[in-house]
Amino acid sequence: MRRIKVISEVDDEEALRRVAEALEEVYGEPVDFEVRGKLVDDSFFNPIRKQYDAWELVKHHLELADRGYYVLLITDKDIYAADLNYVFGLAWRGVAVVSTHRLRQEFYGLPPDRNLFLERLVKEAVHEVGHLHGLPHCSNRRCVMAFSNSIIDTDYKSYKLCEKCSRKLRRGLRFL
Repeated sequence: MRRIKVISEVDDEEALRRVAEALEEVYGEPVDFEVRGKLVDDSFFNPIRKQYDAWELVKHHLELADRGYYVLLITDKDIYAADLNYVFGLAWRGVAVVSTHRLRQEFYGLPPDRNLFLERLVKEAVHEVGHLHGLPHCSNRRCVMAFSNSIIDTDYKSYKLCEKCSRKLRRGLRFL
């Protein structure tokens, strides 16, 4: 069993605790978390898009996953992946990143809603760690593994796996 390590440049202990609790609940694996000053290097910034390249960020931190951890990075930077306007998160080879940038109501010109922000962050964290465990996107729109094309999709889904994805996870864990 691998451990999950959450590394955040966002200093928000309540949010990190909520993410850790949800990851432990859904995946049954121990979770460590820490706050680091800066995860996102300016070299990942695309001045034309005014966003940070999520692929480059994940690749830069791959060595962290070599230590027996699945690694989830949390940043407040706006991130994108090729051919997409933005992403809430991205996962590859043991390292995932989630951006809080578009999870806040303020991004959409609405008043802050702390509880909604925390729910969104938990869902995106559980989703990306699901990819680290080998789970693909799910067609069940209520499942946390459903693709979020917009914040409306994130709000609609649960933070939990559907039964089908739970079975896939249980089968897959026997071979990890």
